[in-house]
Amino acid sequence: MSLLLILLVLQQRHNASKDLMSGCDWKTKVEHLLPVIGDDIAIGTLISLTISLLKEISFSRRPALELDAYIVPKNCHQYFAFQFAMKEINKNACLLPNGTLGQQFLDKAYNEMGTCSGTMTLLFTGDGNPPNYICKRKYKLMAIIGGLSFHNSKQMPHILNIYKMAQLSYGSFDPALKDKVQYPSVYRMIPSESAQYVAIVKLLKHFGWNWIGLIVSDDDSGELLLRTLIPQLHQSHICLAFKEIIPIVKDHWAKYTEETVTSNNKMSRVCSTISSTDTDVILVHGDSRSMEGLRVILNFNEFVQMNPTEKVWIITAQWDITSTFDSVVFTPKSFNGTLSFALQTKAVEGYVEYLSTIRPNDNFITAMLWTTAFLCSLPQYELYMYNTTTCTGEEKLSSLPESLFEMRMSGQSYSIYNAVYVVAHALHAMFSSRSNNKAWSDGGTWDYRIIYPWQLHYFLKNIRFNNSAGEEIFFDENGELGTGYDIINLVTFPNRSTHSVHIGWTNPQGPKGKDFIIHQNAISWNHNFIQKSPRSRCVEGCHPGQSKAMREGKEICCYDCPRCPKGMISDQTDAEFCSKCPEDQHPNKNQDQCIPKHIIYMTFEEPLGNVFTSVALFFSLMNLLVVWAFIRHKETPIIKANNWAITCILLFSLLLCFLCSFLFIGKPGTVSCILRQTLFAIVFSIAVSSVLAKTLTVVLAFMVINPGSRVRKWVRNSLAQSVIILGALVQVAICTVWLSIAPPFPEYDKQSQTHEIIMQCNEGLDMMFYIVLSYMGLLAFISFTVAFFARKLPATFNEAKLITFSMLVFCSVWVSFVPTYLSTKGKYMVAVEIFSILASGSGLLCFIFLPKLYIVLLRSELNTREQIVRKTNLSNY
Repeated sequence: MSLLLILLVLQQRHNASKDLMSGCDWKTKVEHLLPVIGDDIAIGTLISLTISLLKEISFSRRPALELDAYIVPKNCHQYFAFQFAMKEINKNACLLPNGTLGQQFLDKAYNEMGTCSGTMTLLFTGDGNPPNYICKRKYKLMAIIGGLSFHNSKQMPHILNIYKMAQLSYGSFDPALKDKVQYPSVYRMIPSESAQYVAIVKLLKHFGWNWIGLIVSDDDSGELLLRTLIPQLHQSHICLAFKEIIPIVKDHWAKYTEETVTSNNKMSRVCSTISSTDTDVILVHGDSRSMEGLRVILNFNEFVQMNPTEKVWIITAQWDITSTFDSVVFTPKSFNGTLSFALQTKAVEGYVEYLSTIRPNDNFITAMLWTTAFLCSLPQYELYMYNTTTCTGEEKLSSLPESLFEMRMSGQSYSIYNAVYVVAHALHAMFSSRSNNKAWSDGGTWDYRIIYPWQLHYFLKNIRFNNSAGEEIFFDENGELGTGYDIINLVTFPNRSTHSVHIGWTNPQGPKGKDFIIHQNAISWNHNFIQKSPRSRCVEGCHPGQSKAMREGKEICCYDCPRCPKGMISDQTDAEFCSKCPEDQHPNKNQDQCIPKHIIYMTFEEPLGNVFTSVALFFSLMNLLVVWAFIRHKETPIIKANNWAITCILLFSLLLCFLCSFLFIGKPGTVSCILRQTLFAIVFSIAVSSVLAKTLTVVLAFMVINPGSRVRKWVRNSLAQSVIILGALVQVAICTVWLSIAPPFPEYDKQSQTHEIIMQCNEGLDMMFYIVLSYMGLLAFISFTVAFFARKLPATFNEAKLITFSMLVFCSVWVSFVPTYLSTKGKYMVAVEIFSILASGSGLLCFIFLPKLYIVLLRSELNTREQIVRKTNLSNY
């Protein structure tokens, strides 16, 4: 391209050297050049109303100066917006009131060569464009608006930088223009392309599309997108089903036949990829020039193979897919439902009315628009259409379909409209500054002949105003507008007409949550998605209760969905990992949410609690029955033969043992937790000590019978009482130490059970609990040993056998209690302890007292002194 620029400048210098021999009186001849309005200062504009045939330029011979080109009706908005803005400014008494703003318009920016030539024409005389010769101009050119594509915008600054003239680009997204070292004079009337990349990612994430196709243009713009956007897609877990670079079509008028597509290997591969892909969403990036290859492919599929490519197309703002010079090549079914990013535009008051006043005889531009859009001829402009009638001039632009011409500003024309106002406001600010600054002028007035284009840059960089649509216009530090993009839904109809629906927008300056807005209900999808919404994913997605597991060697979007491990959940689709519930919650059956755990403890209402309550009450009543019977028959020989005091202590301690089981039933509290273990331990220690005292009393009683026995003095109540008191005090001391060090307390056990929270008593210090049990076991073992050795005493007075059996049951219960207690949790642990209390207490009650109760109540004939003495003598004999 630099070589092309050098050749063009050399040619212009050669032509200028011939014309300068006759001075500055050569005839000006500029294609599509409109008359200059005003005689003060002017704005130049170089826009693209036409599309060339894109014939490749060969450097083997001198390139032709003229190329065949065809007008694009929708591009005429660029010209109309420029004219409309100029008329508004020149009528505005508050903006540049001391002069008329002139204009210089040129349509020659359809390719790089035209851009260079047009820029030289705007800067200089226009006849051979001799550099620096502008002697016939009555105006001073202060800025140029131009640069539809990055092909055009990158050529203009190389020339304009020499003169430090500001260029306001209205359509180029090339980020290289941000480089203020290489392009110090460029101001872009469009937002940053990086904001569009962010919006693309947000759009895909909004709809949950993570498996897309990508088609880009075969140029620097496409390469930049691949280098910039793909890492952002991967970072958001969006994968590419395919990536294709569309070849550039050299001839717009190529026939859409099978030979056209298959003759190009690249185009054939792209066509095959699009037809066979399993993705429903395809992102397309490129401008109207570079995307003609894709249009050829889609037309081939739709009109030749009768198989429309019904996908969800996402088009970047560089390409207006409805902007074409021939409506025949538009593909209605394929592009129906397309989502397109577009430069933001606002409704400008008076613009529609202005378009309604346009007539074909206004100038050559309107004449070309009329003949192209209405397919009629205008002889006065030597514009003829084959086999058509002459234009009447009464045709209405509002009757044209949207794909051909819209009665509203496009994004590009809105940018041109704002660009004109930017220059006007900058000039107004500059003139106001000069009139108020004595160092700048003499007498407080200004003279346009002593101002220069480079002086405008300071005011352009700091410009800030509200346009007639109410939008604030200003440049950021990169010389770009701080705006966003509109999101458009393209709806097509069988007659190949289109309708663009505004469904959302992006605003990088907006607060979080309002920087990307889309109205999904306003979208009309392609015919292929009438029965279902577009779902473009490599896998359908993991449901709640599942998590993603990557497949080896596959894209990150292609994964398996195993169930969450037991005890974990995932409450969203496509969860990266499963998580644990809070301690007081547990996963539901589907493992997609946490639900509160039930608090469990032994209650009186549940069946197990009812059973224990009934058993405890039964043995308590039995205990009371024994007490009543013993009191009622206190004077009988068999009752007198027992130590009455020890018997009463044992019976009442057993009664308390049965009753203390109720402390283990119900909601644990601080008091119940302290009492349940300590009271149980002390009462049982008294009972076992009473059994031990009773056993010693029986043994000593038989030893006293022998003449001359020395143990007679021990057979007193004081010995039994001492044993009971000593045994109880030791346990009381242990419990006192326990309560002073680490007393039991109620707690919630949230980890032991998956679905329940166990409300239980924490023993505080487990070692003290086992010391209490060990001491109680020691007393029981001593009682069992003593009773075992006394088991052969005479049967009538021999309680040793009964005590032996009772203590055997007692020891068996509590020996089995420890491992069972340690292996259970929650209310079942409590149930084990209650069972042990009731079983051991009932064993003592039944084996020691039921035989006596049987004799007292049912066999009273055996309860006589004679019967007892007889049996004793028989036993001694």
